[in-house]
Amino acid sequence: MRKLYCLILLVFCLFFGVSAQSQVQQDTLRLSLNEAETLFLKENLLLLAQRYNIDQAKAGIITAKLWDNPDLNFSSVFYNFTTKRFFQLDDENGEVSAQLTQIIRTAGKRNKNIRIAKTTADIAEYQYYDLLRTLRYTLRNDFYNNYYLQQTQKVYFTEINALRHIVDGYKIEVGKGNIARKDLLRIQSQLYSLEAELAGIQNQIDDIQSELKLLISAGAKDYVVSKNDYGSSLDHKEIVQNVAYQTLVDSASKNRFDLRMAQSGKVMSEQNLSLQKAMAVPDVSFIVGYDRLGSFVKDYNYLGLDFNLPTFNRNQGNIKAAKAQLKASEAALQLTANTVESQVANAYIGALRAETLLNSFDVTFESDQKNIIEEVTKNFEKRNISLLDFTDFYDAYKQNVVQVNNLRYQRLAQLEQLNFTTGTLIFNR
Repeated sequence: MRKLYCLILLVFCLFFGVSAQSQVQQDTLRLSLNEAETLFLKENLLLLAQRYNIDQAKAGIITAKLWDNPDLNFSSVFYNFTTKRFFQLDDENGEVSAQLTQIIRTAGKRNKNIRIAKTTADIAEYQYYDLLRTLRYTLRNDFYNNYYLQQTQKVYFTEINALRHIVDGYKIEVGKGNIARKDLLRIQSQLYSLEAELAGIQNQIDDIQSELKLLISAGAKDYVVSKNDYGSSLDHKEIVQNVAYQTLVDSASKNRFDLRMAQSGKVMSEQNLSLQKAMAVPDVSFIVGYDRLGSFVKDYNYLGLDFNLPTFNRNQGNIKAAKAQLKASEAALQLTANTVESQVANAYIGALRAETLLNSFDVTFESDQKNIIEEVTKNFEKRNISLLDFTDFYDAYKQNVVQVNNLRYQRLAQLEQLNFTTGTLIFNR
């Protein structure tokens, strides 16, 4: 029995400090948060596609600034029955006529279209920055979650590896009759429970890995390892409490690009209403023409104007639709503003709660836990406690580590939620 306890202790100590390196895939990509963001800004395909949408919208401004092309109409005789000739253009019996028409947009339609095109380009740019805000939030949140889940995974690896070797040793001793089978079954039950929990954690990590790799355009076979513990540096620091709530609201009002899109949507509706009213004013076409034989005099030349009379159609339907669209955009803007303020308030409350909870933990909690597990290990070596008590102590230690990891992640996640709702990196680790 003495040899068995020494063997078990040796195995446990060996695996206590072993990380999950054997579980990490060969193509390991170790990144700090700054490195991950650099790859994200450079390689993300969704951002790249949205940049092209901005270029496309800006091209619309060029189109709106272009003047209408003049129309040229030219005609001649096809067959002269008198002279029996085709396309007779070279003498006085050949009929030739030509007309040049240039349309002039009235009521400032051209400038109004230019303003609408510029607003459209602004909205495309705001869509890009709002997409950037959303994807950056996802990236940073996934990065932190990935880090703490990987730390939790290491704790499970340590305990599982130790229990596996303990089970192997117990099986030998059960066969010799030195240990009751019920003790082996209890250890096996605990092992299987831990393996099931680890499988759930690994599934979470796999989902996060998939999203992270898409965000930074990493290879499908890469395994992203988040470097640095950003959460522990915030322990027992009052970060959120030191920032005035109104500062966060003002930041959101200034920097939330979905709010800017709603504001630009209202502006565009106003611009469209102005354009539709201008469309009721007829455009004028200036005409210059020449006709060799087709008029009452030879070599007839003329100037003219052409415009329709707004008697029946004065664009009433489109004007009414534009007014309704304006009211809808005003309501959408108010809804967006209310939503932004509500999101900031909720994020602020959540961040305060997470900060208060984590700061309530004793500063010596983690070190005390480590000291206790070391003392338990020594007592187990001296056979002052049973193996089952020893594993119970370590399981409690594991749960405490997992809880602290989760609390630190939740605090960072709440800070990122505040960054997301305010539209700026107010809290940047």
